[in-house]
Amino acid sequence: MRRGARSDHARLTVTGPGASRPAVLEARDWGWRYATRRAWAVRDTTFRIEAGERVLLLGASGSGKSTLLQGLAGVLGGADEGEQLGTLHIDGRPAAAARGRTGLVLQDPDSQTILARVGDDVAFGCENLGVPRDDIWPRVREALDAVGLEVALDRGTSALSGGQKQRLALAGVVAMRPGALLLDEPTANLDPRGVTEVRDAVARVLDATGATLVVIEHRIGAWLPLVDRVVVLGEGGGVVADGTPAAVLEARGPELAAAGVWVPGIRPPFPAPPVATPGAALVRTEALVVGRDRPAAGPIDLEVRAGEVLGVVGPNGAGKSTLGLTLAGLLPARAGTVTAAPELAAGAAIAGSRWGRGRGRRRAGAADRADPAAWTSTALLTRIGAVLQEPEHQILRTTVRHELEVGPRALGLPEPEIAARVDDLLGRLRLDRLAAANPYTLSGGEKRRLTVAAVLAARPRVMVLDEPTFGQDARTWAELVAIIAALRDGVDDRGPLAIAAITHDAAVLDALAARRFELRTPTAPGGLRGVRR
Repeated sequence: MRRGARSDHARLTVTGPGASRPAVLEARDWGWRYATRRAWAVRDTTFRIEAGERVLLLGASGSGKSTLLQGLAGVLGGADEGEQLGTLHIDGRPAAAARGRTGLVLQDPDSQTILARVGDDVAFGCENLGVPRDDIWPRVREALDAVGLEVALDRGTSALSGGQKQRLALAGVVAMRPGALLLDEPTANLDPRGVTEVRDAVARVLDATGATLVVIEHRIGAWLPLVDRVVVLGEGGGVVADGTPAAVLEARGPELAAAGVWVPGIRPPFPAPPVATPGAALVRTEALVVGRDRPAAGPIDLEVRAGEVLGVVGPNGAGKSTLGLTLAGLLPARAGTVTAAPELAAGAAIAGSRWGRGRGRRRAGAADRADPAAWTSTALLTRIGAVLQEPEHQILRTTVRHELEVGPRALGLPEPEIAARVDDLLGRLRLDRLAAANPYTLSGGEKRRLTVAAVLAARPRVMVLDEPTFGQDARTWAELVAIIAALRDGVDDRGPLAIAAITHDAAVLDALAARRFELRTPTAPGGLRGVRR
């Protein structure tokens, strides 16, 4: 039987079975150190958030914001996972004993999608809480109404856009009726429309339920109208600012901006404009159609030129990341061509099969040698480097230092050269204090800097960067942008690099004087995405 979600948001009610009162959150000298880390992720943190308060949690990248939210949600684990100081309480009970009173929504919508159909996915949390079956489906429909996700309950979750998936995750939390919503950069990878959709969905839920809110976001403009309090964590631990948005951001704006906090009206420094006009195209496409199991975008004609940043923009679901994987040689074209310039393709080894990188090699024609998708992994390392949208998808080793050594070791570089490259990148990307840490214990912003650094370690001529600055504070954002600008202009014997940057962050493209290339959503049912330069 097909179940449809209602569209009358006014029908949301939370006074039935299992209705929850707003929660009180409290930290008392709390700290957490991951078992694989010597340094504390967060420490000396004390605050009290009253029932129904709406709090924006700020701080520099790596200050422990995500760890704090996971602690409040009771999902950090026991003594085998790490060491705790002080206490976290939900309504006076230890946070780990109050699971279900808080609902946590993370950055990545895909990582939170559990089941194949919308209704089943929203019902999953209720089922785990032991909610009676007769109560589950009314809750599911009410939650979907609350977040404005007007799709059938049997709609496939894989068919949803990024903004829809994030609202689906929010609906799954709302259906459990927690007393507090904990949102960890819920709009980090969304286009402007998706940001508005999710923010408005949260506003509807709060107005209907009165739930307490704690939200982490680096770009805070969209959230300021929704919150009544700002709490700022310091890099060295503890709360360094706490008050109304006006009191914190206006009175202490310059001080916080210098520490890396994004403050409205205070722009991070931009690098100098390009030093020369763009050079020759190192990668070009003609009539390119990209996709995995089905076409996603095309036909596309573009050039990635030395000494220039090509900014690939467009709404969620337009095929930007798929295009990036295809440009990087990690996904074959469905139609049309991707062609590397002769100077880039020279000497590239061809994989043993046409679209798979096997152990063997074969003789190849000129067309194969010019197609990055036909190259071996080692051939790609020094030619085209890719930073994927999700950092976890390309982390291979158990320490930050070893992760940065992967590329240089695959190239057979001598140990002194490997050490020099890695030490340089650890310092430039502010990762030196984390060299021995497990990459999976890093913050989202630190993971992003690690994946950028890992690509830089192999020194490719072309770079494809998918959301290169997500999760960055204002200071690390400016430093990353400066590094990309220097690579664009040429900082070593490779000369100017060709860079394609896929991003929703318009400021990045402005700072890098990027040439924009827009992918648009289909204009007709079943049609492919068009392009606009």
